[in-house]
Amino acid sequence: MAHMAITVGFDLDMTLIDSRPGIRACYQALAERTGTYIDADLAVTRLGPPLAEELINWFPAEEIAAVADLYREMYPTIAITATPALPGARQAIAAVREAGGRAIVVTAKYEPNAKLHLAHLGIEPDAVIGDLWAEQKAEALREYDAGVYVGDHVGDVRGARTAGALSVAVATGPCPAEELRAAGADVVLTGLTEFPGWFSDYRPARA
Repeated sequence: MAHMAITVGFDLDMTLIDSRPGIRACYQALAERTGTYIDADLAVTRLGPPLAEELINWFPAEEIAAVADLYREMYPTIAITATPALPGARQAIAAVREAGGRAIVVTAKYEPNAKLHLAHLGIEPDAVIGDLWAEQKAEALREYDAGVYVGDHVGDVRGARTAGALSVAVATGPCPAEELRAAGADVVLTGLTEFPGWFSDYRPARA
């Protein structure tokens, strides 16, 4: 059944993992360390875009690169153990594997920290590609010949469409279902718990 094999890409933050508790704690620690006010509760309502796009709300432009480095350095000891997998994350990866496919993670998160999250949670994708956002994600999706990309943000929908992949959106992040549909998602699920059922129907239809 080699013709059935498919590569499915997954976003990380708010798709596979609920990164809000860890990121909130890391922003709070960063604020304490730098003496700069950061509304961590607000910041975690808009996860998805690269770190620099959030930091610019709190720091002068010329400090962003250094502050981002500091954040990434603090992140492993603060954020990894505080971050759970979202419901259905492991089962979604397993569904792809059981179908003979490959599951990859394509995320805007700093790649070493993305890998730490997955290792901590015992989730083992076939590849992890970090530091790519929105349309940039198409680079990795094309490289791995991904036919489907699953994400929670309109940026993920744009990445899938740019790559010519089917866009499967999950309404577990900052973008509600209507916004994901309006952005052009081909499929909108409430969360990854619905993915195995959808995928088992999609495979025969695709074949």
